[in-house]
Amino acid sequence: MKKLQVPFFRPSVQEQEVNEVVETLRSGWLTSGPRVKRFEEGFAAAVGAANAVALNSCTAALHLAVEALGLKAGQGVLVPTMTFAATAEVVRYQGAIPILVDCDPVTLNLDLDDAARKLKNRQSADYADHHNRKLSKVVGVMPVHVGGLMVDLDRLQRFAKEHKLWVVEDAAHAFPAGWRRTSNQPWQQRSNGSSTVTCYSFYANKTITTGEGGMAVTSNAKLAQRIRMMSLHGLSHDAWGRYSANGNWDYKIIAPGYKYNLTDVAAAMGIHQLGRAEAMRREREAIALRYSEALAGVEQIELPPHDENHIHSWHLFALKLRLRRLTISRDEFMKELKRAGVGCSVHWRPLHLHPYYQKTFGWRAKDFPVATAVWKRVVSLPIFPGMRNDEIEYVISTVKRICARHAR
Repeated sequence: MKKLQVPFFRPSVQEQEVNEVVETLRSGWLTSGPRVKRFEEGFAAAVGAANAVALNSCTAALHLAVEALGLKAGQGVLVPTMTFAATAEVVRYQGAIPILVDCDPVTLNLDLDDAARKLKNRQSADYADHHNRKLSKVVGVMPVHVGGLMVDLDRLQRFAKEHKLWVVEDAAHAFPAGWRRTSNQPWQQRSNGSSTVTCYSFYANKTITTGEGGMAVTSNAKLAQRIRMMSLHGLSHDAWGRYSANGNWDYKIIAPGYKYNLTDVAAAMGIHQLGRAEAMRREREAIALRYSEALAGVEQIELPPHDENHIHSWHLFALKLRLRRLTISRDEFMKELKRAGVGCSVHWRPLHLHPYYQKTFGWRAKDFPVATAVWKRVVSLPIFPGMRNDEIEYVISTVKRICARHAR
């Protein structure tokens, strides 16, 4: 097969997004304004949320969520070790302590059994920061829907209720997505009020994009109001409220806030990306199905899980290598993919294996046996709407060829 260059991701941007951005530039209103409002209203409707606040990143959404919930220094939050930096770092922004939790070996989502074990041992000396600030109490849990496969929300809510925890979902990968326990139950759509706050990402490589951007959604109007106010310096009125035709120039500083608002230029893209969200998800789903069918017989790999009771967003398609059946490591496998022209990535190096969390909290590899072992086997393949048939086939053939060449 002819060698191709297949990127890990290529954004799907159409003329309607381009035209909307141009119209925004010509309108004279570039920062948060009418298009941000349209995007918020459309997104809230899409996920069944009462309130949606558009922000400049999912990290901003997570930060403002824990701030609005009153997270204080010395308090603890359960955070999966198998996640990106943002999930735990926003806890540190507040001076609070992320209590890392191991992952499920199949889904890679947060393991609630391990979370319960960590809670049981929460008074141990392990839970202190480098200032020797001891943990006061555990107040929240921040699950991540890894790759777009949702956690068991029913079980999560029971766990949170039992331990009196708020829930902030890191749903950076999970739009659009859904979940149900059995085929006889109705779908639980994104953020129908079951979690305290749910946070989404619209980064360039996410399932819909505004270039950079995020959204916080909640059924709690007071939390939404706090998040909105703190997203723009803690002012009582944003620019749209001050400078639109019916606005008032005056404002009051209610709290020392941040600069986290989304612009109308970004929202212009989001409005139309949102309209195509399910169509793009179906494209990714079709690619995932082709990968799964074509690679099902390859003994050197494990395929990502999916079943009829999940609407999977397929932000990621992550293989797990069976290293005992290969003569090369995961890193060598990735080098071969890249030499062949196939983009790939790893999601993720667990947080407990990063220097900051090791030095600050003393986390050890043996504290997270599943994540410590599985991350060495994980490789994410290209999956994005607009991926051509020859690109899909090239990825499949390349994976098969590398596995056959290095089979043990």
